[in-house]
Amino acid sequence: MIKYYTIPSPKSLSSYIRFFWILECDLPVGESYIHRTMADGCAEIFFHYKGVFDELITDDKFEKSITSGISGPSQKFNRFGINESFGMFGAYLYPFAIPKFFGVPANDISNQTTDFASLFGNDGRYLKEQMMLAKDNQQRAEILSSFLEKRLSKDLPAVPAVFSSIHDIIQSRGLVNIETLANQYFLSTRQFERKFKQFAGFSPKLYSRITRFQAAICQYGNLNKSMTELAYDCGYYDQSHFIHDFKEFSGHHPSKYFSGKAEGTAWKDS
Repeated sequence: MIKYYTIPSPKSLSSYIRFFWILECDLPVGESYIHRTMADGCAEIFFHYKGVFDELITDDKFEKSITSGISGPSQKFNRFGINESFGMFGAYLYPFAIPKFFGVPANDISNQTTDFASLFGNDGRYLKEQMMLAKDNQQRAEILSSFLEKRLSKDLPAVPAVFSSIHDIIQSRGLVNIETLANQYFLSTRQFERKFKQFAGFSPKLYSRITRFQAAICQYGNLNKSMTELAYDCGYYDQSHFIHDFKEFSGHHPSKYFSGKAEGTAWKDS
């Protein structure tokens, strides 16, 4: 049975970490599980502390995944498979946490996954070892929090106004006017788009589309609404627009996804 749950981030990091998450499963012998990640404007730190997934390039071609690292903001979906019991610990980050914690623009790692050794060298390898040896997930949350707090304390410049604009897009579920947002922060549209991409990983327009899609998939389990109602509730102009974005960012037709029978959604039922 798949188990998914979250742990709140400490107050000292809540401006950058939305929450910690855990995904675990004791797979019976002979069974397999496929997990699907979808387009997301946020980034994730992850650790496989039990079992390692293969990335499925096609149904019959795969590559070994890294056991720990960071996935940047993404505009695509990916598929991963495993045929043994597994346990993963992760941190769900606002995209502007990337330059704060890792010292690189968010758009440098958009649509990419990078291992910790490449980012931090020996410090990254030591962090990975600590996370693997931790007695439980609460301790993993404490270890990762301590690591990130130290990195945060090294650099405390004024928070750019664009941070707030990213929050605005997330809170509005992507339903914002980009020109209005730029004017709100006293920037030309061109200046705003350049700064926004540095801290969010994508242009404001694409980021808003991905955020709107994320708002849509959060409706999973809501069986009382039709596809048309879901589309309009999430700010899509029409159902065809909704279907187009949904298939691009998830690989699923929305009717398949919301049926509860789509590949990679079992964890949502836990």
